[in-house]
Amino acid sequence: MSKKIGILALQGALEEHESTVKNAARNLGIQVEIVHINRTSQLSDIDAIILPGGESTSMKSIGRKLGLFEPLAERIRGGMPAFGTCAGAILLAKEVRRNKDEPITSGMMPLVNMVIIRNGYGRQKESFEVPISIPELDLKLDGVFIRAPIIEKVKDGVKVLATFEDQPVLVEQGNILASTFHPELSNTVAVHEYFLKKVQ
Repeated sequence: MSKKIGILALQGALEEHESTVKNAARNLGIQVEIVHINRTSQLSDIDAIILPGGESTSMKSIGRKLGLFEPLAERIRGGMPAFGTCAGAILLAKEVRRNKDEPITSGMMPLVNMVIIRNGYGRQKESFEVPISIPELDLKLDGVFIRAPIIEKVKDGVKVLATFEDQPVLVEQGNILASTFHPELSNTVAVHEYFLKKVQ
């Protein structure tokens, strides 16, 4: 039976995630259907959701106008697997800072028990690529950071799966994964495979 994987289609790397999900599903021997999510009526029909990278302020503005965040958060609270990358991780964080000097505010969908700094590594010119090790998956990959946030602190219930310079870059809380880098741009689909295993 095919699983419906939603990709939040407000802005961001939709095609890259779609391709990576399909390749990961093929490796696992499961069938998936990709649904680009931009309406609340679509939320009841999906088995999992990916919140891609992009510009978090724009995504927040569009998502609010469409009334997507509250019903989406409710589905995730109910156990639907979710994976937020970069800006998607910002949307899922309970607590958010605009930068290191700004006060903490409540996140858009406050689900992952962490504090995240939106402009953690600086602007576009500070984007970079570094090797990342994920012991849980016995995996090393090329971590692509594009205007990436920094997970400043994780709290109760959050498991750190990977770090860079002693900061968490891939975390897990129950049915939710969140990464500050872009695994859909890496040299492996293993992170998406790990996510899809939550859907089976």
